[in-house]
Amino acid sequence: RNPSDPGFLIYENGSLEKLDIDVVFPVLHGPFGEDGTIQGMLQMSGIPFVGAGTAGSAKGMDKVLMKEIFLQENLPAVDFMWFLRKSWIKNRSVIINAVEKEIGFPCFIKPANAGSSIGISKVKSKEDLDDAVEKAAMYDRKVLAEKAVNARELECAVLGNDYPEASVVGEIIPGNEFYYYDAKYQNKDSKTIAPADITEEVSKRVQALAKKAFSAIDCAGMARVDFLFDSEKNEIFLNEINTIPGFTPISMYPVLWEKTGISYTDLITKLIELAFERFEDLSRSIFV
Repeated sequence: RNPSDPGFLIYENGSLEKLDIDVVFPVLHGPFGEDGTIQGMLQMSGIPFVGAGTAGSAKGMDKVLMKEIFLQENLPAVDFMWFLRKSWIKNRSVIINAVEKEIGFPCFIKPANAGSSIGISKVKSKEDLDDAVEKAAMYDRKVLAEKAVNARELECAVLGNDYPEASVVGEIIPGNEFYYYDAKYQNKDSKTIAPADITEEVSKRVQALAKKAFSAIDCAGMARVDFLFDSEKNEIFLNEINTIPGFTPISMYPVLWEKTGISYTDLITKLIELAFERFEDLSRSIFV
């Protein structure tokens, strides 16, 4: 990298050409897209980009790291445990008993690193655990077991860098028992509501937690923070933070900001401005 001459070198037809890039807006989900990999490459190349940096992206992608950070910051999360794929192969019965004792049923089994709710299963009994873990382990070496709670699914969009702002709160009404891959992309019965039908007090709590979660993982630019709200007990749990949320005109992230007063076009402009702001801030650091 030449800091004074950023860009990509393209090798084509036996020669190198430099591709000048003003800013990159990543529109990638899952491994290699929102896990810090592409972000690290862009940072090494001296190219401004929208969204979280390498560390923030990695922490937002890895559900185990994310939830452990939430706990360290005293942010509310449902009970969870995790284990390695190798440990499952060697000590299956021990892990099954641990999940039953520490988490209980029903629970969710998830790969720690995967996007779009791929590899997730809701497990209602000990007998169903085996298939669920095998499914999750196809996608990552770390598997997460998480207590299932009877709750509404709320979402809040965050925008900014060091001093983020939170949007109005929305709600997901899944067409299936939970909002897994097919429910997100194929089930027409799944619905989004913005703003959600919740009290102002609950809305403010969600917005405050969304901003705290954003800062806790050192996020930047944008994020959608997902919550579980037990209305009977008036409890709010942080579910996860998405550092590259869906960004079609009907996706929840831009819809929430539109309901807050920022149009789709203005939102994109603001995110690009935030990318340059963060790039300039990082460029002030001395690298030795």
